[in-house]
Amino acid sequence: MASAQTTGHSARHFRQVAISPNGNRVAWVEPTLGEDGAPGGTAIFVQDHVQNYVQNLKSHISKPKRISAAADNGQSEQDVAWAPDSKRLAFLSDAENSGQSELYVADADGGDVRKLTSLKGFLADPAWSPDGKTLAILFTDDALRAAGPLQAMTPETGVVESKIYEQRLTLVDVASGDVRPLSPADMYVYEYDWSPDSKSFAIIAAHGAGDPNWWLAQLYTLGFADEKLTPVYQPHWQMAKPRWSPDGKSIAFIEGLMSDEGSTGGDIFIVPAGGGNAQNVTPGIAASPNGISWASSAKTSDKILFTENIDGESGISAVELSSGKIAKLWSGPEALTVSFSADGEKSAALRSSPAHPPEVWVGPAGNWRQLTHYNEDIHPEWGEVKSLHWTSDGMPIQGWLLYPRDYDAHSTRRYPMVVVAHGGPAAAVRAGWPGRGSSTFELSAGGYFVLYPNPRGSYGQGEKFTQGNIKDFGYGDFRDIMAGVDEVVKTLPVDNQRIGITGWSYGGYMTMWAVTQTNRFAAAVAGAGLSNWQSYYGENDIDEWMIPYFGASVYDDPAVYAKSSPMTFIKNVKTPTLVLVGERDGEVPEPQSREFWHALKTLGVETQLVVYAGEGHAISQPAHQRDIRERLVRWFDHYLKADLKADLKTDASASRR
Repeated sequence: MASAQTTGHSARHFRQVAISPNGNRVAWVEPTLGEDGAPGGTAIFVQDHVQNYVQNLKSHISKPKRISAAADNGQSEQDVAWAPDSKRLAFLSDAENSGQSELYVADADGGDVRKLTSLKGFLADPAWSPDGKTLAILFTDDALRAAGPLQAMTPETGVVESKIYEQRLTLVDVASGDVRPLSPADMYVYEYDWSPDSKSFAIIAAHGAGDPNWWLAQLYTLGFADEKLTPVYQPHWQMAKPRWSPDGKSIAFIEGLMSDEGSTGGDIFIVPAGGGNAQNVTPGIAASPNGISWASSAKTSDKILFTENIDGESGISAVELSSGKIAKLWSGPEALTVSFSADGEKSAALRSSPAHPPEVWVGPAGNWRQLTHYNEDIHPEWGEVKSLHWTSDGMPIQGWLLYPRDYDAHSTRRYPMVVVAHGGPAAAVRAGWPGRGSSTFELSAGGYFVLYPNPRGSYGQGEKFTQGNIKDFGYGDFRDIMAGVDEVVKTLPVDNQRIGITGWSYGGYMTMWAVTQTNRFAAAVAGAGLSNWQSYYGENDIDEWMIPYFGASVYDDPAVYAKSSPMTFIKNVKTPTLVLVGERDGEVPEPQSREFWHALKTLGVETQLVVYAGEGHAISQPAHQRDIRERLVRWFDHYLKADLKADLKTDASASRR
């Protein structure tokens, strides 16, 4: 279950970066502002001659130019894909009809922008054929909403039927604009990649509805001309990021235990394109690869570049297939999104850290130069962030600790702290600049420590660690979190009587679970939390995700679900708990929050339930994001700062003496 988190509001947050195949142009997507200064749409910019910039030939580089089909800043333009010749780019824009994206092609030099499609539905992920003649897209005909369980579910009334909207691999001829659906009408395609000869596709797909069946998806090849669908590999866990090798002989992908589509981690595998045994090329790696790219220099197929979560940091490494050797190219305490040129020698990256807001960087991996300077006047409004390590059940655990902005190591003051449990559980907290949906960094300005643990079940320590909470939700992972709390209290001036806990999605579940297991927390804020695994199984829109974690459905083994349900231990709760949820959340439906809130209210525990109209699992409306931020801070201030004034008076009188 993914996280939804908003601060650093004045910083410009990039949405995508894409380097051209030849490595000499970079495109990125950034938000625009309307005439009233409020968030508008998104815009695409292209910077030419970036290799001159890398070589410090600044006089040879011009200002970036906007590539657009729109006349104003209110349109959404995104999903950039470079043509193999590095002279054209494809993108999606709703320039003609707000909310309905179409496929466009533009000359990267700033020439004509040509509309290719006139479709009704949801378009995503354009990609050029290697011969440059065809564009592929993922298209859902007549879709009522964007794809994915994070979106607000369509309200159901009357006779409820299982209407399936299939996301199909669809081809668009670049010269004529002719549109041709390719994948079968009864199959949902999640991800794809072109073969190097432009004659086939590697696709990850499943029959049936898209949201729940991603956990059952398999790898297939699909012929361009004959539309022949051939099964290639059925994973034991989940799979993502199919990438066809430059020699056409094999397909690489990431396989591992994944709790959410789009939250990728696992090991890297390769399988013959015609089918056969898959080989794990990163066995035992103490990290979680999350993106892969073949280095196609001289059309060899012996090296795969990959990005990774590694001990809470971002990293880039390369694996040599012939020897199995893994070389670390770079790692750092920051958030990173990277795009590689065709030969793997050049890259463009979006980089940010808690001290430095996002910017675009270019150069060889790990030797980047900063290209944009949009946010150079933006400074953090919070304290320092440090990586923290502790031991739980004999295992090393990592997390991030955000210090109060006004922290004084020489003061006798003791500070409150809030623990933030991340979503997932197959995810990880990295030390990046907080996004527009992040609510907890503001606590630092209010004098709080904030602990962001990465307990077992998280990415960053290898696949065995990620699988560490199978059939064990709320037990080992909770012990890991509490051991982190103990470590902070033992080593820093945190008041053990003024500690709170919060989280969204799986973090909301951990918050609900925590207050049923201990009275150590003085306040809690549970966002989109899961209170009762048994009732949840029949309420949510993505029930297949639980089978890998629990080993069976709730109908076959209800006991394994009951033992991890907060409702099983609900009478233990004494902690004041604020409960927040989206009205149309399909991933963790609103009744889960209502059930928990109703129990606390009945048992006389201080609580409040807030349901956000029209929202799904990810809270998207700025007004609602702001309301969550403000409510969270007020709730913790009310329950964790009761003695703060006394502490301040003590400090003041001590200084006077």
